[in-house]
Amino acid sequence: MERVKQFKVVYKRPKNPSGETMVLLHGSGGNETTLIPLASRLAPGATLMGVAGRVTQEGTTRWYQRISPIAFDQTDIRAEAEAFATFLRNQVKTEKLDLKRTVFIGYSNGANLLAALCLLHPGLVERAALLRPMPVLDEVPQADLRKTRFLIVVGESDETYAPYGPRLEKILRDHGGRVEAKVVKTGHLLGDEDVRVVADWLGAANAVSKN
Repeated sequence: MERVKQFKVVYKRPKNPSGETMVLLHGSGGNETTLIPLASRLAPGATLMGVAGRVTQEGTTRWYQRISPIAFDQTDIRAEAEAFATFLRNQVKTEKLDLKRTVFIGYSNGANLLAALCLLHPGLVERAALLRPMPVLDEVPQADLRKTRFLIVVGESDETYAPYGPRLEKILRDHGGRVEAKVVKTGHLLGDEDVRVVADWLGAANAVSKN
């Protein structure tokens, strides 16, 4: 297992920026550019900020160490959530990132880190779209998520992870989060239906300007 010191970041800035930002967290094996094509379709006026996880395990880029497809290193999840929280606070200072005008989109492993981040560091994230997520914290801390809006999107035929979507939804709701949950007719991979569902949620939540 390898771990780099810094999160690798790539920016895509529009010609006519809306002032909104999308922070993108890839799935296992992805990188900082993986979700940019999808996000570009969602909000052409938003500044896109793709971030890569720091961990490489058995040749696969990840956000934290895993033990099995559905069991994870609890110490590492908390350490990487802490590191990402520090990274975001630094972005606020150095890049003038306005977290109130930022929406986070995480896919699979990235969505799981994002959900853990919200529970471990409540208040940083106000809007989060979690695509193909599952809960990864064995011990869920007390957290006030009343100011955070979540979208959970599971794939109907995603046999490994879809069964865990409702559990994560309950955890977030139990901690005050405003959660919208959707099921799309696909598996673990993302597709056009995800774009439509996330775009509808963004519009309803007034999260990211499309102008």
